[in-house]
Amino acid sequence: MQTMSKSIEQVLHDSFGFLRLRPGQDAVVGAVMRGRDTLAIMPTGGGKSLCYQLPALCREGLTVVVSPLIALMKDQVDALRARGIAAAAVNSSLGAAEYRQVLHTLRQGALKILYVAPERFAQSGFMSTLAEQHITLLAIDEAHCLSQWGHDFRPDYLRLGRVRELLGSPPIVALTATATDVVRADIVEALRLQDPAVIISGFGRANLRFAISPCEGRREKLARIERTVEQWKKGIIYCSTRKNVMNVFEQLSAQHVKAVAYHAGMTDEEREFSQNAFITGQADVVVATNAFGMGIDRSDVRFVIHFEIPGSVEAYYQEAGRAGRDGEPAYCELLFNHADLKTQEFFFEGSNPSINLIRSLYNMLVLRSDPQTGELEMTVDDMARQLGNDVNPMAVGSALSVLMHANALTRTDVPGKNIKCTRLTNLEAPFNSLNIDRERLEEKASRDHKKIEAMVRYAYSTGCRQKWILDYFGETDSQPCGCCDVCLAQPAENTRQLTGEAAETVRKALSGVARACGKNADGSWRAIYGRSKIMAMLRGAKSALLNGHLMGLSTYGLLSHFTDTRMRALFRAMQDAGLLESTGGELPLLSLSALGERVMRGKAPVNITVTGWLDETSPPHTAQPSSHTRRILQTLQSVREDRALYAKLTSLRAELAKEYHVPPYRILSNATLHALSTIRPTTEAGAMRIKGIGEWTRLHTLPAILEVIQDHIE
Repeated sequence: MQTMSKSIEQVLHDSFGFLRLRPGQDAVVGAVMRGRDTLAIMPTGGGKSLCYQLPALCREGLTVVVSPLIALMKDQVDALRARGIAAAAVNSSLGAAEYRQVLHTLRQGALKILYVAPERFAQSGFMSTLAEQHITLLAIDEAHCLSQWGHDFRPDYLRLGRVRELLGSPPIVALTATATDVVRADIVEALRLQDPAVIISGFGRANLRFAISPCEGRREKLARIERTVEQWKKGIIYCSTRKNVMNVFEQLSAQHVKAVAYHAGMTDEEREFSQNAFITGQADVVVATNAFGMGIDRSDVRFVIHFEIPGSVEAYYQEAGRAGRDGEPAYCELLFNHADLKTQEFFFEGSNPSINLIRSLYNMLVLRSDPQTGELEMTVDDMARQLGNDVNPMAVGSALSVLMHANALTRTDVPGKNIKCTRLTNLEAPFNSLNIDRERLEEKASRDHKKIEAMVRYAYSTGCRQKWILDYFGETDSQPCGCCDVCLAQPAENTRQLTGEAAETVRKALSGVARACGKNADGSWRAIYGRSKIMAMLRGAKSALLNGHLMGLSTYGLLSHFTDTRMRALFRAMQDAGLLESTGGELPLLSLSALGERVMRGKAPVNITVTGWLDETSPPHTAQPSSHTRRILQTLQSVREDRALYAKLTSLRAELAKEYHVPPYRILSNATLHALSTIRPTTEAGAMRIKGIGEWTRLHTLPAILEVIQDHIE
């Protein structure tokens, strides 16, 4: 770094043992040293902590670091003290004597770095002591916790803008590994940053290989885990529930894998043992919920597996990013089953209680609380049972938090009991008089739902995995990584940058998607129609699929010279290139991606595969009828055939036969049509199990078949 002063270089070497800063670190340190408010987005393992620790040692006064995790604070403080740096932490793990000692050291001016849990700033006594100190830098670690769009929103972070003013408005450096444009805007607004230096080091991790493995069920997932552990040895397996953590842990233990478990239901001692065993290398694998990982300093993690789909792209990428922090190759795999979304729906309901549930809970507490003191000793589970057998206890806990933030009640530990005491602030206050921001609750629910939708789109995406993620985070010029499961499965020679008429064809198709979708008020693209309807509109089809709106669009018939097969190949290519987004599920809806919009407007090059739509291939010269007609019919005789679907598939077969200039039976045999209309598969994997569906059919006509089945079901 050319602008680094000699004193900084000396401190960097003497205190941390480094000769130079990494790219990205140098820009952040430079901005902080100049006294600018700074927002730094750096990938996991990018060395964010050094960006405030180094300036702290090079400047007079105290650096206060806001951190959300006790374990992270402990690791950082221990490491700093081992280097002879005066550091301490203030959080709920401190006993009374330890807390007094930290305050005494603070008043003596003997600390250079103080880590503080965000909830501690609500205590007036602590704030008074802290305000007396000469604070020259306020560092906000995991700054995405400020935003309701972030994947780990924490309301205690919202008071940090006011805290800054009370501490004399020192410069701020806010740091996070994952932040979309809207999260960055939230951070700047909440912290009241003044003309901040926004430094984005890049989200790409060239050493990580991403993969998504569709799995039918638990047995297939465990088999995938067994193979991955055998190949990659050391890693983290994330599960959404404690039950699955223990199931996977027991399976690995039975296979004599050195594994530990970690989840919030374990005691503090058990969690500390598991964490230390993994960090020190005594355990090769940790099976954990998302409670594990933030700030974990182990560089040789070779794999990260997600047993179920996470609740957001941000959470997924941060957790996956804990692999390969040493820069060596590492593997990140998502074991995907659409049914797992039920777990995320449960969590969504749990973190977004309805206003009716909040009202019912409040009224129940008013009725059952002591009429004199307003107090009630009752567990959250008991409260949920009082409200009804189908009430989610997690939602009750969230509803309590809403009521606490509205100053309607407080909750404190009961000495000697594993229970909390709830105390209502005013027993006479009716629910409608409470200061509950309903619009904010609705906005949070909308944001959380969109996060899940984005994660589902990623799980169903067919383009480069890392490129999809980088596009999501706003890196619009990213290229396919070349090493994910999709890139490895697609020959590179089939993809090229198109110009002239070929590029214009792609832009026309994208404009058709854009016209069909339209935009929401916030500028995001709507997903209204499935692929078959949009393709039919572009071809100018006279089809019952199309409504008056689609037939009235200016893009109706824009690609009327395209055959149905060529059109489907073009749309597959656009989706593989990340130009389109799909809602996923059995009946996916289509919209433009951010990259697709730029390509449509001519602001980005058209990099896309040309197979099947630009260079057409011919159908086979020999028929591919099934020789197992009787076996198929015997297998399906007890299942009722969908005659209406059979008629539609017969009509499609005739169209395809005309397009390829072959007899209909060369496209599909009657037996295969019977099987398709009985089983009604909606995925390629399901259709390929049917006799008569071969490789040529998969490549050329199966997409059209599946679209007809999907539209019929719809």
